[in-house]
Amino acid sequence: MLHEQIHLKLEDTINYGSYYTPKSIVDMVYNMLHQNIINFSEYIIMDTSCGYGNFLRNKNSIGADFDDTAILRAKQQNPECCFFHHNSLHNVSRRQYNLTPADKLIIVGNPPYNDTTSLVRKNLKQKNSEIDTDLISRDLGVSFLLSYNKLEADYICVLHPLSYLIKKTNFESLKQFKNNYILIDSVIISSGEFSSTSKATQFPIIIALYKRDKQGMSYENILDNTFSTKDGPKFCLRAWDKLSNYITKYPNKNEKDCIAHFYTMRDINALKRSRTFIASESYNSIRVSRDKLALYCYADVFKEYIQHIPYYFGNSDIIISYNEFRKLQDAFMQKSLSKYDFLKHLLPSNKVYDDTVIRNYFKSLLGEYYEDLES
Repeated sequence: MLHEQIHLKLEDTINYGSYYTPKSIVDMVYNMLHQNIINFSEYIIMDTSCGYGNFLRNKNSIGADFDDTAILRAKQQNPECCFFHHNSLHNVSRRQYNLTPADKLIIVGNPPYNDTTSLVRKNLKQKNSEIDTDLISRDLGVSFLLSYNKLEADYICVLHPLSYLIKKTNFESLKQFKNNYILIDSVIISSGEFSSTSKATQFPIIIALYKRDKQGMSYENILDNTFSTKDGPKFCLRAWDKLSNYITKYPNKNEKDCIAHFYTMRDINALKRSRTFIASESYNSIRVSRDKLALYCYADVFKEYIQHIPYYFGNSDIIISYNEFRKLQDAFMQKSLSKYDFLKHLLPSNKVYDDTVIRNYFKSLLGEYYEDLES
C-alpha cells in the first residue's frame, strides 16, 4: 500500500497540506476508535481529504479528495469503497455523499492544515479553492473541522495541530465545532513523524477523538484537560503560569515609556526561530517599557533553554514561575543584556552571575519535562 505522497511538487504539498499519514499513526486512530465506540461496525467511515485512502479500512467507507491522481490511487487501493472527486469544503452536506440524517457517521483522517498568516514558507502559499462562507478560516484545517460539524458526524477522529485547542484565539475560531463536540480521547505526536516535514522545529500534532455533544466544550475545559503523548509523559496546561500574563507579545505602538525593542512573539517555537532584542524599532517590534524590561530579558534567556523543552510544548506560550523569577531577575537581566552592545547601558549592576542559578531555575520550572541533553 502507498502511505507516502509521491506525485505532488513541494509547493503543492505545502499549499494543499498534503502530508500523507504513516500506517503506525493510522493504527493509533483505529485503536482509539475501537476503545471508545460501542458497536463500531454500525458506523459509516468517511475521510473527506482521503489522499491515497490510507484511513479507509472498512468496506462501509467513503473517501473524497479534489486531487484526481490521489483519488485514482485510492480507488486502486480500496476498490470496495465509495469515492467522490470534489472539493470537500464547497456545498458541504450529507446529501452530496448520499447519506441520510439517520446514518451513523465517523469521520477520520489527517485533513490539510495551512495557516496563511504564518511566515513559514509564506512564499509558497497560495489562495485555496472555493470554500463555503460558513467554513472560511485563515487555516485550512479549521475549515475542515467546521465542515465535519456541518456533516453532523457522530464521532470525529482526526489529526490536527495542538495549537487549534491550546491557543485561545484559535480555539474560539472553531465556532460551531467547539459548540457541538467534546474531546473524549487524544494522544499527541510530533510533526517529525512525517518524513517530509521539518525536523528542526517540530510541533505537536494531536490525534483527537471528538464526540458530538450539544453541551460543547470551553477553553477552560482545554486548560483542565490532561494530554497524553505518544512518548509517555502527560501534562495539563493549567499547571503553568504564562509570560503573556505579564507582557504583550505583539506590537504596541502606543507605549510611551520605551527603552528597548523586542521582536514579536507568538509561542515557544516562534521564539526559537526569531530574534529577541533588536537595535531599532520595526513594524513588527514590541516597545519595551522600563518596568517590563526584566520580563523580556526572561524571554531572551528562555530562548537559550528551548533545546531542553519537549516538542509538545512548542506551540504553548512561554512558561514562567513568576515569584521564583523575581528572586532571580537581576541574573536574567545580566545574562541577557550583556549580549547586546546597544543594551549594556541598561545592565542592573556589574555583578556577574553564575549560570547555574538560571539552569537550576529551568530544571525546577520544567521538572520531569526538562530534557537533559547530557544524559
